[in-house]
Formats: sequence, C-alpha cells, structure tokens
Amino acid sequence: MLDYRAAGPRVTLTINDPERRNPLSGEVMEGLLRGLRAAAADPGVRVIVITGAGERAFSAGGDLSGGFFDDPVGNHRMRGLIADVFRVMRRGGKPTIARVNGHALAGGFGLAAACDIVLAAADAKLGTTEIKVGLWPMQISAVLQRLMPARQALELFMTGRVFGAAEGADLGVVTRVAADLAELDVLVDEYAEVLSRTPAAAMQLGRDAFYLIQDMGLDRALDFLQTGLTAVTMSEEAGEGMRAFVEKRPPSWLADGGAPQKS
Repeated sequence: MLDYRAAGPRVTLTINDPERRNPLSGEVMEGLLRGLRAAAADPGVRVIVITGAGERAFSAGGDLSGGFFDDPVGNHRMRGLIADVFRVMRRGGKPTIARVNGHALAGGFGLAAACDIVLAAADAKLGTTEIKVGLWPMQISAVLQRLMPARQALELFMTGRVFGAAEGADLGVVTRVAADLAELDVLVDEYAEVLSRTPAAAMQLGRDAFYLIQDMGLDRALDFLQTGLTAVTMSEEAGEGMRAFVEKRPPSWLADGGAPQKS
C-alpha cells in the first residue's frame, strides 16, 4: 500500500490505494515510517516526495473501515504512528515535498501540511473533516496551528468545511498551486531538482533550526541561531560557497541554480 521509489537523489513515497482514496491505514503509516527512515539514512537521497496514487486523492485521511472500536488500546497505539511520521519528517534532515494530486482531507491534509513544500493541483480539495464523523483533528492540529492563524485553524476544525487549493495558499498551508496534474508534475520536478542540488550541511542544519526555534523565546532563539550559523560556516560546502562568491563563479554543487520560477 506504500510504494518506495528511488530515482537518483529523489525518493518518492506513494500511498497506493486509489480505489479507497489512499487512506492512512496502519499499514500505510508503518510504510511511511520505514520509507522516511530509509530515505533519511541514505546519504544519496537529497529530497523526499510524498503523494497519492491516481488522480482523485492525495489521501482522504484515516482508515475508518473495520475494527475501529475493536481494540481500543491497540488502536490508540496505532494512532501514534502519525505522530512518529511527523517527528521523522521534521528531524530527518531531508526536505520533503507534498505532491497533492487530489483530495487531502483529515489526516491526509495533515500529512501534506507537514511537508516542507506543498504543491497542489488547482482542483484539489483540502480540509479537516474529522468533526463530520464525530472526531477532532488532534495530532494534525499540532502541525496546522504552526502554519496558519489560530482563529482560521479553529474555524476549520470546528466546521469541517472543505476548501480549495487557492484558499490553502491564502492560509499559508499550500506553497504553490498548479493548473492541472501535468503542471503539478513539472513543479514537483523543478523543486526536487533545485532541492537536490543544495548544500547538504546547510540544508540539514538550517532546516532543523527553522523548526526548532518555533517554540523558543526570542533570546533563546537568537543564541541558538548564532551557534547554528557557526556550525554551518564550518562545513566544507560553506567554504566552497564563500570561495566561489569571492571568485565570481558558481559553487561546485550548483551549475545553473535558481528557484522554480513563478508564472
């Protein structure tokens, strides 16, 4: 149900159950954990893409079919898998891209939002729909409250309304909106290419710092970031980058860099 595909510096993790709109079953969550850990441990992997199979859904959220009430303790432990996935995504040191090819609802929305870059097709539908089945978006709220204004997040949690990718961009959850799946794949390829050619030490240390300071006060964050900058400057890539700047040439890891262009 979870496909792992490596192609050069890029790993793509695909939730592969399109007939059921790619639910986040226990099997899928365990597969995501294994795949993320394997990608994080592989020095050849520079970027991770997460997506859903087919054209209808990235993921419609948790798997509510069968056994939901049969084993309360076991199910409680299984629900902790999504928290483990979020932790590995944050601490894995590799940039993550969500390729949102269709509906991303409930836990599926949280999984997409937990990625560093969220690229969505224009007709994708997003939402925290848990309230409609008598639940609440518990674990994913830890991610979403750090991305969007609190009042807007609470409104979504309380109403469970579904909204489009453009509103997701306005809320700060979606990075870029693509007109269709063909354009979405172009965007994913562009970002994956750029991210795969960034200096690994700066990416890991800087990305870690970005997330770690979210819960720090200003003084503590400034002290932490000062140490972080010193750590980055000691990397071989930083030395090469600064020499290249002085010598007016591209650094060795980047021939014709630049971020994906906005249309």
